[in-house]
Amino acid sequence: MKQRDFGGLRALMAGGSDREGGGDGPVLVLLHGFGAPGDDLASLWRVIDAPRGTRFIFPEAPIELGGPYGDGRAWWNIDVGRFQLAMMQGKVEELVREKPEGLDESRAAVAEMLDVLEKEGTPRSRVVLGGFSQGSMLALDMTLRAKNPPAGLVLLSSTLIDADEWRPLMTNRRGFRVLQSHGREDPILPFEVATELRDELVKAGLEIQFIDFRGGHGIPPQVVDAIGPYLKTAFGA
Repeated sequence: MKQRDFGGLRALMAGGSDREGGGDGPVLVLLHGFGAPGDDLASLWRVIDAPRGTRFIFPEAPIELGGPYGDGRAWWNIDVGRFQLAMMQGKVEELVREKPEGLDESRAAVAEMLDVLEKEGTPRSRVVLGGFSQGSMLALDMTLRAKNPPAGLVLLSSTLIDADEWRPLMTNRRGFRVLQSHGREDPILPFEVATELRDELVKAGLEIQFIDFRGGHGIPPQVVDAIGPYLKTAFGA
C-alpha cells in the first residue's frame, strides 16, 4: 500500500500488479464516512474478492475535524446535534431534502481525481465508485450528476439527501446497476430512509442489489462477500 496525491486529495492505493495500486487493472474507489480517518476502509482491499489486477483507491476527505474526532475527517461538516434532534422529532423529510454545504466542493475534488486517472489511461468505464455512510452519499451524488458515469456504484449504509435534485437526476441512470447495503438496526441513518432511497432508484429504472442485515451502522461479512461478484459484473470480468 502506498500514499499518493491526486490533485487536491491524498489517497492510499493498494492492489494491482504490485499490491500498491500499480498496473492497468480496473479501479475501485471507496470514500470513507464522516468522522473516520482517511485509512478507515483501506483494510477492505485484502478481503474483497475482486477481479485479478483490480486496484483500490481510498481517498482522504479534505476536512480535518479535530476535537473529539481526533484524526477523523469529513467530506462536509455535519451539525450532529441538530441531526440527532431532527431524527428524534421525526423530521427526517427535512433532512433528506437538504443539500449539504460543501457537497459541491467535495464532488469537484473527487472528480479531479477521476480526471487524473483518466489521463493516465483509466476511463470512468473501468472505475467503480463507492463509499460508506457520508462517503456513499458523495459517491451517489457524483454518479447521478456525471456526464460519464462510473462502471458501477457501491452504497454502504447510505441515505437520501438533496432529494429534490436527486430524484429527477435518477432517471438519467436507467438500467444502471447498484449494490446497496444497510443494517436494519442502524441507529445513525435509519433503515427506513435507506429503503426509501432504494425505492426511488428502482422507480427511476436503476437495477438495485439490496442487502439488508441484522445490525447497525457497519459493513458485515455478507456485504463484503457481495462486493467481489458485483465488481466482476461491473468490470465484465
